[in-house]
Amino acid sequence: QIRDLTFLIKNYCLTELYLNDNELTDISGALKHLCSLQILFLHNNELRKLGKTVKELKGMISLHTLNLFQNPLVHDPDYRLYVIYFLPSVQLLDRKLVTQRERESALHLYNPERSLLVQSIAFGKRVNAPLGIPVGSSRCTQPARRQTMPSGIYSSRRKNIVPFENPEDAVLVRAMTRSLSEFSAVDWNKVVTCQERQLHKKAELLEKLTVQFR
Repeated sequence: QIRDLTFLIKNYCLTELYLNDNELTDISGALKHLCSLQILFLHNNELRKLGKTVKELKGMISLHTLNLFQNPLVHDPDYRLYVIYFLPSVQLLDRKLVTQRERESALHLYNPERSLLVQSIAFGKRVNAPLGIPVGSSRCTQPARRQTMPSGIYSSRRKNIVPFENPEDAVLVRAMTRSLSEFSAVDWNKVVTCQERQLHKKAELLEKLTVQFR
């Protein structure tokens, strides 16, 4: 039946705190000093204000396990994504692991500009596709398979655009808009020299390998 948390004001080194199954209605100003907290159970209380509750926990950079279920605030339609976005250190929320897809959805919902930037530029990623079709090589018997562009046109000028469901599609679009380069290689040991040309020596057919890539 705990309702007041002022008794915790001097417990700076707590790493685990179990306050579930009580009558807490507000935790504002009571827990923000617990920067070492790693596990916090607040389920089955009377917490109603999602924003104020999450704001109190923002300074807990070590918090990885959090329970808030069976509180009125969980009825907010964006409750889970809200907690995931504003408390990025949390890995286990209400007994469920936080997935990478949930983090991406939370980012798009609460920071759409950054979400579009990440998906359009795709930092550190590359297209999983062949470099191209070798030209003039007898060793290549089958053409390389090329990826097809995803449906729809991606444009940074469009507003309120929904990012690609598959990040690899965004990477592909980015790659396909870049310039095309070409690399060629030959076996110089088979190239006819000046002396051989003067002696009309018949040279072997020159094999040239050309690869296109972006």
